[in-house]
Amino acid sequence: MSLIEEERLRLIVVNSAKNIYQKGLVQAGEGNISLRLENKNEMLITPTFNTYEELEKADIVRMKLNGTLISSSRKPSSEYRLHSDVYRARPRVKAVIHTHSPYATIMSAARIKIPVLIEEQVIFLGGFVNVSEFASAHTHEFSENVIKALGSRNGILMANHGCIVCGRSMKHAIKMAELVEKLAMIHYGATQMGGTVSISEKSCPMFIDDFEENFATHTNKAPACEEK
Repeated sequence: MSLIEEERLRLIVVNSAKNIYQKGLVQAGEGNISLRLENKNEMLITPTFNTYEELEKADIVRMKLNGTLISSSRKPSSEYRLHSDVYRARPRVKAVIHTHSPYATIMSAARIKIPVLIEEQVIFLGGFVNVSEFASAHTHEFSENVIKALGSRNGILMANHGCIVCGRSMKHAIKMAELVEKLAMIHYGATQMGGTVSISEKSCPMFIDDFEENFATHTNKAPACEEK
Protein backbone atom coordinates (compact mmCIF):
# COMPACT_ATOMS: atom_id res chain seq x y z
CA MET A 1 0.00 0.00 0.00
CA SER A 2 1.39 3.38 -0.98
CA LEU A 3 1.95 6.12 1.55
CA ILE A 4 -0.60 8.27 -0.30
CA GLU A 5 -3.24 5.55 0.00
CA GLU A 6 -2.49 5.01 3.68
CA GLU A 7 -2.83 8.74 4.33
CA ARG A 8 -6.19 8.73 2.52
CA LEU A 9 -7.48 5.88 4.67
CA ARG A 10 -6.16 7.50 7.84
CA LEU A 11 -8.13 10.61 6.93
CA ILE A 12 -11.29 8.52 6.50
CA VAL A 13 -10.86 7.18 10.04
CA VAL A 14 -10.17 10.66 11.44
CA ASN A 15 -13.16 12.25 9.70
CA SER A 16 -15.46 9.36 10.64
CA ALA A 17 -14.35 9.53 14.29
CA LYS A 18 -15.05 13.25 14.38
CA ASN A 19 -18.40 12.57 12.70
CA ILE A 20 -19.65 10.19 15.39
CA TYR A 21 -18.36 12.59 18.06
CA GLN A 22 -20.24 15.51 16.53
CA LYS A 23 -23.38 13.37 16.35
CA GLY A 24 -23.14 12.70 20.10
CA LEU A 25 -22.55 8.97 19.73
CA VAL A 26 -19.33 9.15 21.76
CA GLN A 27 -17.65 11.52 24.17
CA ALA A 28 -13.96 12.23 24.67
CA GLY A 29 -12.02 9.20 25.88
CA GLU A 30 -14.66 6.62 24.98
CA GLY A 31 -15.67 4.50 22.01
CA ASN A 32 -13.51 3.52 19.06
CA ILE A 33 -13.60 3.15 15.31
CA SER A 34 -11.58 1.08 12.85
CA LEU A 35 -11.15 0.38 9.16
CA ARG A 36 -9.90 -2.89 7.66
CA LEU A 37 -7.11 -2.47 5.11
CA GLU A 38 -8.08 -4.00 1.78
CA ASN A 39 -6.41 -7.33 0.97
CA LYS A 40 -4.38 -7.17 4.17
CA ASN A 41 -4.62 -8.77 7.58
CA GLU A 42 -4.42 -5.27 9.06
CA MET A 43 -6.56 -2.40 10.30
CA LEU A 44 -6.41 1.27 11.16
CA ILE A 45 -7.91 2.10 14.57
CA THR A 46 -8.32 5.12 16.80
CA PRO A 47 -5.88 5.45 19.73
CA THR A 48 -6.60 4.80 23.37
CA PHE A 49 -8.27 7.63 25.33
CA ASN A 50 -9.11 9.39 22.12
CA THR A 51 -9.77 13.14 22.16
CA TYR A 52 -11.91 13.41 19.05
CA GLU A 53 -11.67 17.15 18.54
CA GLU A 54 -7.86 17.01 18.43
CA LEU A 55 -7.52 13.75 16.49
CA GLU A 56 -5.04 13.79 13.59
CA LYS A 57 -3.96 11.30 10.95
CA ALA A 58 -0.71 10.61 12.78
CA ASP A 59 -2.69 9.48 15.85
CA ILE A 60 -4.37 6.63 14.00
CA VAL A 61 -2.79 3.25 14.72
CA ARG A 62 -1.94 0.83 11.93
CA MET A 63 -1.70 -2.71 13.21
CA LYS A 64 -2.08 -6.35 12.26
CA LEU A 65 -5.18 -8.20 13.39
CA ASN A 66 -2.97 -10.33 15.65
CA GLY A 67 -2.10 -7.21 17.66
CA THR A 68 1.30 -6.41 16.16
CA LEU A 69 1.84 -2.67 15.75
CA ILE A 70 3.01 -1.49 12.34
CA SER A 71 3.08 2.28 12.62
CA SER A 72 1.81 4.72 15.23
CA SER A 73 2.79 7.47 17.60
CA ARG A 74 0.03 6.33 20.00
CA LYS A 75 -1.18 3.14 21.66
CA PRO A 76 -4.22 1.55 20.00
CA SER A 77 -7.66 1.58 21.56
CA SER A 78 -7.85 -0.85 24.45
CA GLU A 79 -10.72 -2.48 22.52
CA TYR A 80 -8.56 -3.40 19.51
CA ARG A 81 -9.00 -7.13 20.21
CA LEU A 82 -12.76 -6.81 19.78
CA HIS A 83 -12.32 -5.11 16.41
CA SER A 84 -9.78 -7.64 15.17
CA ASP A 85 -11.94 -10.57 16.32
CA VAL A 86 -14.96 -9.18 14.45
CA TYR A 87 -12.86 -8.76 11.29
CA ARG A 88 -11.55 -12.32 11.55
CA ALA A 89 -15.05 -13.69 12.14
CA ARG A 90 -16.57 -11.66 9.32
CA PRO A 91 -14.46 -11.29 6.15
CA ARG A 92 -17.05 -8.97 4.58
CA VAL A 93 -16.73 -6.36 7.33
CA LYS A 94 -14.72 -3.29 6.32
CA ALA A 95 -15.46 -1.01 9.30
CA VAL A 96 -16.30 -1.45 12.99
CA ILE A 97 -17.64 1.22 15.36
CA HIS A 98 -18.14 0.94 19.12
CA THR A 99 -20.12 3.74 20.78
CA HIS A 100 -21.40 4.68 24.21
CA SER A 101 -24.35 6.65 22.82
CA PRO A 102 -26.78 7.53 25.65
CA TYR A 103 -29.96 5.59 24.82
CA ALA A 104 -28.11 2.55 23.49
CA THR A 105 -26.06 2.47 26.68
CA ILE A 106 -29.22 2.77 28.78
CA MET A 107 -30.64 -0.26 26.97
CA SER A 108 -27.37 -2.15 27.32
CA ALA A 109 -27.28 -1.46 31.06
CA ALA A 110 -30.88 -2.62 31.38
CA ARG A 111 -30.04 -5.52 29.02
CA ILE A 112 -33.15 -4.88 26.96
CA LYS A 113 -33.28 -6.14 23.38
CA ILE A 114 -34.87 -3.86 20.79
CA PRO A 115 -37.57 -5.58 18.70
CA VAL A 116 -38.22 -4.73 15.06
CA LEU A 117 -39.88 -1.31 15.24
CA ILE A 118 -39.29 0.20 11.78
CA GLU A 119 -38.49 -1.23 8.33
CA GLU A 120 -35.17 0.63 8.23
CA GLN A 121 -34.04 -1.56 11.11
CA VAL A 122 -34.34 -4.71 9.02
CA ILE A 123 -32.77 -3.14 5.93
CA PHE A 124 -29.60 -1.93 7.66
CA LEU A 125 -29.24 -4.11 10.75
CA GLY A 126 -30.96 -7.32 9.69
CA GLY A 127 -33.58 -7.51 12.43
CA PHE A 128 -33.96 -7.03 16.17
CA VAL A 129 -31.08 -5.56 18.17
CA ASN A 130 -29.75 -8.26 20.44
CA VAL A 131 -27.84 -7.88 23.73
CA SER A 132 -24.66 -9.88 24.33
CA GLU A 133 -23.93 -11.76 27.52
CA PHE A 134 -21.77 -9.81 29.97
CA ALA A 135 -18.01 -10.37 30.10
CA SER A 136 -15.10 -8.20 31.16
CA ALA A 137 -13.92 -5.87 28.40
CA HIS A 138 -10.71 -6.63 26.48
CA THR A 139 -11.05 -10.38 26.99
CA HIS A 140 -11.50 -13.25 24.55
CA GLU A 141 -14.82 -14.09 26.23
CA PHE A 142 -16.01 -10.53 25.59
CA SER A 143 -15.33 -10.89 21.84
CA GLU A 144 -16.91 -14.35 21.74
CA ASN A 145 -20.09 -13.06 23.38
CA VAL A 146 -20.32 -10.14 20.96
CA ILE A 147 -19.84 -12.28 17.86
CA LYS A 148 -22.36 -14.84 19.11
CA ALA A 149 -24.95 -12.14 19.84
CA LEU A 150 -24.45 -10.53 16.42
CA GLY A 151 -25.65 -13.72 14.76
CA SER A 152 -26.58 -12.60 11.24
CA ARG A 153 -27.05 -8.94 12.10
CA ASN A 154 -24.86 -5.86 11.80
CA GLY A 155 -25.25 -4.35 15.25
CA ILE A 156 -25.97 -5.23 18.87
CA LEU A 157 -25.94 -3.86 22.38
CA MET A 158 -23.10 -5.12 24.58
CA ALA A 159 -24.25 -5.80 28.13
CA ASN A 160 -23.44 -2.76 30.29
CA HIS A 161 -21.07 -1.52 27.61
CA GLY A 162 -22.86 0.34 24.83
CA CYS A 163 -23.20 -0.56 21.16
CA ILE A 164 -21.13 -2.14 18.39
CA VAL A 165 -21.87 -2.11 14.65
CA CYS A 166 -20.07 -3.39 11.58
CA GLY A 167 -20.51 -2.50 7.93
CA ARG A 168 -19.31 -3.13 4.40
CA SER A 169 -18.04 0.45 4.41
CA MET A 170 -17.38 3.20 6.92
CA LYS A 171 -20.44 5.08 5.69
CA HIS A 172 -22.59 2.01 6.33
CA ALA A 173 -21.15 1.57 9.83
CA ILE A 174 -21.81 5.22 10.75
CA LYS A 175 -25.40 4.90 9.52
CA MET A 176 -25.86 1.78 11.62
CA ALA A 177 -24.43 3.38 14.76
CA GLU A 178 -26.86 6.27 14.33
CA LEU A 179 -29.72 3.87 13.72
CA VAL A 180 -29.10 1.79 16.85
CA GLU A 181 -29.15 4.96 18.95
CA LYS A 182 -32.37 6.14 17.26
CA LEU A 183 -34.01 2.76 17.83
CA ALA A 184 -32.97 2.74 21.47
CA MET A 185 -34.47 6.21 21.92
CA ILE A 186 -37.71 5.16 20.17
CA HIS A 187 -37.97 2.01 22.28
CA TYR A 188 -37.32 3.90 25.50
CA GLY A 189 -39.83 6.60 24.61
CA ALA A 190 -42.51 4.13 23.54
CA THR A 191 -42.21 2.21 26.80
CA GLN A 192 -43.06 5.44 28.61
CA MET A 193 -46.30 5.53 26.59
CA GLY A 194 -47.42 1.99 27.31
CA GLY A 195 -44.97 -0.10 25.33
CA THR A 196 -43.83 -0.79 21.77
CA VAL A 197 -45.61 -2.77 19.08
CA SER A 198 -43.15 -4.65 16.90
CA ILE A 199 -43.55 -5.15 13.16
CA SER A 200 -45.10 -8.43 12.10
CA GLU A 201 -42.76 -11.01 10.65
CA LYS A 202 -45.04 -11.16 7.57
CA SER A 203 -43.80 -7.74 6.48
CA CYS A 204 -40.11 -8.61 6.66
CA PRO A 205 -39.15 -10.63 3.54
CA MET A 206 -38.76 -7.73 1.11
CA PHE A 207 -36.66 -5.82 3.63
CA ILE A 208 -34.47 -8.84 4.35
CA ASP A 209 -33.79 -9.16 0.61
CA ASP A 210 -32.57 -5.56 0.61
CA PHE A 211 -30.43 -6.25 3.69
CA GLU A 212 -28.87 -9.38 2.21
CA GLU A 213 -28.08 -7.75 -1.12
CA ASN A 214 -26.78 -4.39 0.04
CA PHE A 215 -25.78 -4.37 3.72
CA ALA A 216 -25.33 -7.84 5.26
CA THR A 217 -21.84 -8.68 6.55
CA HIS A 218 -22.55 -12.17 7.89
CA THR A 219 -21.67 -15.47 6.27
CA ASN A 220 -24.53 -17.35 7.94
CA LYS A 221 -28.01 -18.12 6.70
CA ALA A 222 -30.49 -15.26 6.34
CA PRO A 223 -31.48 -13.67 9.69
CA ALA A 224 -34.84 -14.05 11.32
CA CYS A 225 -37.04 -10.96 11.22
CA GLU A 226 -37.79 -11.04 14.90
CA GLU A 227 -36.42 -12.60 18.04
CA LYS A 228 -37.74 -16.09 18.66
